[in-house]
Amino acid sequence: MHTVKQGPMKEEPINECPVPKGILMIIGGHENKGENPEKDHNRKKEDRLSVLKVFVSLINSQDPVIEIVTSASSEGDVLFGEYLRAFHDLGVKRVGHIHHDDREKVLHEAASCIDRIKQTDAVFFSGGDQLKLTFLYGGTELLLCLKQRYIREQLVIGGTSAGAMAMSTPMIYAGNKDVQQIAGEVKITTGLEFLKDVCIDTHFVDRGRFVRMAQVVATNPTCIGIGIEEDTAIIIRNGIEAEVCGTGILITIDGRHIRSSNITEFGDNPKVTIRDLHVDVLSEGNSFIIPQTNPPHI
Repeated sequence: MHTVKQGPMKEEPINECPVPKGILMIIGGHENKGENPEKDHNRKKEDRLSVLKVFVSLINSQDPVIEIVTSASSEGDVLFGEYLRAFHDLGVKRVGHIHHDDREKVLHEAASCIDRIKQTDAVFFSGGDQLKLTFLYGGTELLLCLKQRYIREQLVIGGTSAGAMAMSTPMIYAGNKDVQQIAGEVKITTGLEFLKDVCIDTHFVDRGRFVRMAQVVATNPTCIGIGIEEDTAIIIRNGIEAEVCGTGILITIDGRHIRSSNITEFGDNPKVTIRDLHVDVLSEGNSFIIPQTNPPHI
């Protein structure tokens, strides 16, 4: 009788990447800040401030401090005034304003800004130009402090429009509806990386951005695309547990089963072709797990 020698048992890979204790709230833009929603036939009276109300409810404090970062916008004071009124309306009295116009100022004011980031319960990034956010804060002590708090503490980080798009990697910064159907015309760079292997796009339904997101996913199918309609948001807990809230829809684009595409044949303005994308359309209360197909490593 022969015995078969068993080799060493294979162990399942361990994901050693820390699970964030913080919460992300990523908004598709144009969230209601207190205006009468009845002007829009798709909105109801109870939709007033609904998304921002959820943001406040996520904060683990009876008397929260919120810092509003308007650096993506050229009208920071105006935007801050709108959010100040909205959050006051929701009972939040301690609301600070962070705004930078140039990177040298970010570096120069690092100590005072980091002090404020350490004291706050939530940070909210406004809309504007997402490339400004990555240029101003990428590689800074301020961003490092924000990420460390998000990983280790119950910090809530929100972003809307450009402030939402900057949360992910890859990050779209160019490629409007006039060129999105041409292979290679959608431009991406590295975002602030609160979400990795995820691309966020905002105003998704309102501005017809499905094709540009599909292009991003086709360039690297490890990445999942999440397109968010206006006045709609996705809440992300534990880094990967996603839940939809708000008055509109969210569309996910999964490219792991793409079998063909002409995405590499750019240069002669070919219209993009992608076969076998997986698409889900979700609304308030729906949830899903962001797939993890790219093991973390140093």
